[in-house]
Amino acid sequence: MIQAFHVYKQYDRESSALSDVTLHVAKGEFCFLTGASGAGKTTFLKLVFREELPTQGQILVGGRNVTAIPDGQIPELRRSIGVVFQDFKLLKRKTILENVAFVLRILAVPGREQKRRAFAALKAVGLHHKMHAYPMQLSGGEQQRVAIARALINEPMLLLADEPTGNLDPDMAQEIMALFREVNARGTTVLVATHDREMIQRMGKRVITLDHGRVVAG
Repeated sequence: MIQAFHVYKQYDRESSALSDVTLHVAKGEFCFLTGASGAGKTTFLKLVFREELPTQGQILVGGRNVTAIPDGQIPELRRSIGVVFQDFKLLKRKTILENVAFVLRILAVPGREQKRRAFAALKAVGLHHKMHAYPMQLSGGEQQRVAIARALINEPMLLLADEPTGNLDPDMAQEIMALFREVNARGTTVLVATHDREMIQRMGKRVITLDHGRVVAG
């Protein structure tokens, strides 16, 4: 699903975010990307999602070289990738149903279909009963579940999560990980960037470790 070949990312002459990263995440796999703050985890996810380009090297997602696709094809790529952020990135003035449906609205999906699919996504994360609530009326864990529902609305082949439990208490973090496990069981490849070693050990999944931009394990 993800293949990276000798990937480098240099922001300036003095700092290298990634250095000669070569790795493979198989289709249908659940994998953790770990390392200390500044190890290059978020940078790598941004390259996979084509938010940024590598300085050197290639990244393939589903066999497609995302470093070489034209800008006009980036939206199509992103429709096949769900992304969950640590800070949720929800629209505060929209209900959670509207937040989840927002991607479909951009894609000009008919209104009735937007609502149907958004409701189904919220039901999958146990929040359909709060569909008319606003983000600030929800707990941190509930907001993160909304963000997961939004990421899954297009039934992506790949789910990327960047420190998705960083702002949550341990019990809620376990709930979020259980959701990711369910998503993975349905066939979606899951890559979670985190520095939470205890959570990684509890999950018992494959771990890729970065240290100063280099793969040192996994």
